[in-house]
Amino acid sequence: MQEREMDHLEHITSIGPRTTGSPENEILTVHYLLEQIKLIEVQSSSLHKISVDVQRPTGSFSIDFLGGFTSYYDNITNVVVKLEPRDGAQHAVLANCHFDSVANSPGASDDAVSCSVMLEVLHVLSTSSEALHHAVIFLFNGAEENVLQASHGFITQHSWANSIRAFINLEAAGVGGKELVFQTGPENPWLVQAYVSEAKHPFASVVAQEVFQSGIIPSDTDFRIYRDFGNIPGIDLAFIENGYIYHTKYDTADRILTDSIQRAGDNILAVLKYLATSDVLVSSSKYRHGNMVFFDVLGLFVIAYPSRVGSIINCMVVMAAVLYLGKKLLQPKHNTANYTKDFFCGFGITLIGWFTSLVTVLIIAVFISLIGQSLSWYNHFYVSVCLYGTAAAAKIIFIHTLAKRFYYVNASDQYLGEVFFDIALFVNCGSLIALIYGGFCSAFISAVWVAFPLLTKFCVHKDFKQHGARGKFIAFYLLGMFIPYLYALYLIWAVFEMFTPILGRSGSEIPPDVVLASILAGCTMILSSYFINFIYLAKSTQKTMLTLTLVCTVTFLLVCSGTFFPYSSNPASPKPKRVFLQHMTRTFHDLDGKVVKRDSGIWINGFDYTGMSHITPHVPEINDTIRAHCEEKAPLCGFPWYLPVHFLIRKNWYLPASEVSPREPVHFRLISKEQTPWDSVKLTFEASGPSHMSLYVRPHKGSTLSQWSLGNGTPVTSKGGDYFVFYSHGLQASAWQFWIEVQVLEEQPEGVVTVAIAAHYFSGEDKRSSQLDALKEKFPDWTFPSAWVCTYDLYAF
Repeated sequence: MQEREMDHLEHITSIGPRTTGSPENEILTVHYLLEQIKLIEVQSSSLHKISVDVQRPTGSFSIDFLGGFTSYYDNITNVVVKLEPRDGAQHAVLANCHFDSVANSPGASDDAVSCSVMLEVLHVLSTSSEALHHAVIFLFNGAEENVLQASHGFITQHSWANSIRAFINLEAAGVGGKELVFQTGPENPWLVQAYVSEAKHPFASVVAQEVFQSGIIPSDTDFRIYRDFGNIPGIDLAFIENGYIYHTKYDTADRILTDSIQRAGDNILAVLKYLATSDVLVSSSKYRHGNMVFFDVLGLFVIAYPSRVGSIINCMVVMAAVLYLGKKLLQPKHNTANYTKDFFCGFGITLIGWFTSLVTVLIIAVFISLIGQSLSWYNHFYVSVCLYGTAAAAKIIFIHTLAKRFYYVNASDQYLGEVFFDIALFVNCGSLIALIYGGFCSAFISAVWVAFPLLTKFCVHKDFKQHGARGKFIAFYLLGMFIPYLYALYLIWAVFEMFTPILGRSGSEIPPDVVLASILAGCTMILSSYFINFIYLAKSTQKTMLTLTLVCTVTFLLVCSGTFFPYSSNPASPKPKRVFLQHMTRTFHDLDGKVVKRDSGIWINGFDYTGMSHITPHVPEINDTIRAHCEEKAPLCGFPWYLPVHFLIRKNWYLPASEVSPREPVHFRLISKEQTPWDSVKLTFEASGPSHMSLYVRPHKGSTLSQWSLGNGTPVTSKGGDYFVFYSHGLQASAWQFWIEVQVLEEQPEGVVTVAIAAHYFSGEDKRSSQLDALKEKFPDWTFPSAWVCTYDLYAF
């Protein structure tokens, strides 16, 4: 099984980058898939029937991803295979992967490996001697990287889509490792139960689901399309390790371990086989309501239970904590001290400690960012812990040491230890209540952080009161805290595993050091909560504070001196800097169609906060003297944005260069202009060009865009107020015709609307230029410059 999957993977990636509309994607990859499916069909058991369809859908939809935009696709490719019982089936389960890739990447993990796994699962199921009760539809979609277009074409237009009752989507946010279930539903808890019970190596997290669906991570998958446009429940799986090389030239077949492929194959096969033979699929609507709490335990196994059961458990934990704390606060046992006063004063001191630790690390992070040493930890993660983690911990210890020395002067160590344990319990109980109120399934984490310490407290309370039993108390206390702390550290590791690579492609506007420092400060606060009492139990904290301060100071000085370079070209573990190079020619027309401005250059975008500061020493011509200037009157500043990420990347460079002359130039014209009975102007356009084009629309002052022929008919604005349309087509497509309707309240001399169109050449000879190649060669080997040719034409109407 492994050998066949690796053969599929190596063959698909050997084709090279597979952008939608390219021969590599539309002909070579499709031919290989159909060839392999034909071989599988020949070898299949007589119990099964295989049907194959190559779909070429055309359609349009709007999506609120990246601030909102509209997508239009024409004649893109889906290879669809239906495996069903010989007599047919009324119901089906869908397995989805995509065989296209982003430009300039072989796309092994994203998503050729998933398609390889699906081919092998199709082979195993089709040769099985066990009859299926339901159909399994395998969708190999050819336009996922075009912001989920192919899945939309399938689920809204294909005749087989109506029979689908559930789906499994195979994706990637990294390269290799375990595939994580990071989205399920909506609702339909039976799907999670099916995965947990049937997958041979389950790996899932409701925490990942709630983080992903919050929008913090700038990414989306076909799961969204099936959920929103198909109203179908499903499971979303993705490889998450080593996100540093996701969507780069390093995403190659040799970096994906055979164990990862085998593991994914085992899981997908077992779950699909269960769903295709289970009666639950037919009557799934009976089990649709409710959510599941699910999480893996250190990657060993998965625990799952209904959210209503989780709510009961969480409420019981809250009640136990409230009873314990209420008894302490309302009936203080300490006659010599005002326990309630000390408790709330201690709570205030704890908040001050946390606040000052956050402020301290943010000051350091802002300073590091201002002196140009941001991302120093990107290639050396320990640097972030030594810099920000130690600073946060030292500040917390310092504040509590001051409180112990100057405020709690006459209180006993044992008494203060008990007070601050209760404060930590109170804080975590408050966090649990907030998560329960917010309806978060991840409230189980706070429940663990309340339940285990409370049990520990009950167990060690008597020992602590005995004279000379402090050593025994500490041993039992640490043992009781082992489970919550071990699980917390595991989750924190997972957070950094996912978020650290993302901070290297999060744009020029978000200081990554500020984000990472805040996360590390938060983690330090959480991890320190039940150990603050040891500050009061310890005789002295001087050595601990000195050690932490020394580590922080030395790391700070090393970072300021530039010792830790952010990027790496190490073949074993590359961490490249991502740069986009677009060699373009821009043409601006006035209301009469005359050219008022024309220029050419290479437009340069760095995808992280450091901009070009590390590039300039290697490519001196790229410096701050060629910073790009915004064309205020043009939509999206007059630049050919491939996606509407202008709000994330405001620092870019424009290096003058010769004009580009693609063999397939864009043709854009106004077909008709008519006045409607409701006093608006309807403009009909026609455009033709390469497989990828971006359309930008900006109504002038006194005008509004009321309707258009795209999406559901209601125009959707992007961030900033302009309108963005993402267009793509397959190998052959007719000219794109569309109309917009402008409501004119006050006509202006410069017209009513500005329309611009950018053409992106991602494949073939038009993709390259001699100047672009020459510039790209100058970039150091620790960068990943993704380069292509484009044109930009702006018109006023």
